[in-house]
Amino acid sequence: MQRTFAIIKPDAVAAGHQGAILAKIQEAGLRIVALKSLRLTKAQAEGFYAVHRERPFFGSLVTFMTEGPVVALCLEGENAIKRWRDLMGPTNASEAPKDTLRGQFGTSIERNATHGSDAPETAAYELGFFFSGLELADLG
Repeated sequence: MQRTFAIIKPDAVAAGHQGAILAKIQEAGLRIVALKSLRLTKAQAEGFYAVHRERPFFGSLVTFMTEGPVVALCLEGENAIKRWRDLMGPTNASEAPKDTLRGQFGTSIERNATHGSDAPETAAYELGFFFSGLELADLG
C-alpha cells in the first residue's frame, strides 16, 4: 500500500465541489486515511510551495492558495500516487479531459481544483507538512 498527499484547492472548495471530489476519490478505490479543512497563512503557503520560489508564478500561487479554505488529505491504495494523479488529470485544467477532476472542476493552470504529490519522496514531505504522525497512524 502506498500513501500520497492531496489538496482540494480554494477554487474547488469555494465552488462547493469538495464533496463531489471526495466521492470520486472513494469511487476510484483510494482510501481516505486523514482529512482536514484549513486556511493556509501566507507563510504556510510559501513554505509548502518553496520549491517554486524562483518561478514567476510563485506570488500568484501563494495568493491563490491563501484566498480561502483548502481540504488536505492523505490517500492510500495500491499505486496511490499514480492513481491520484491520473484521477486529477493534467495540471492545465483547460487541457484536461472532462472525465478528470481538473477537467471537470478546474478552470486554468493555476485554478485547477486539486494538487497531488508526484513521487514517494514528495508525498512523504507533503504529508509531514500537513499532518502529524498521530493523524496518519492506522489505528483501525
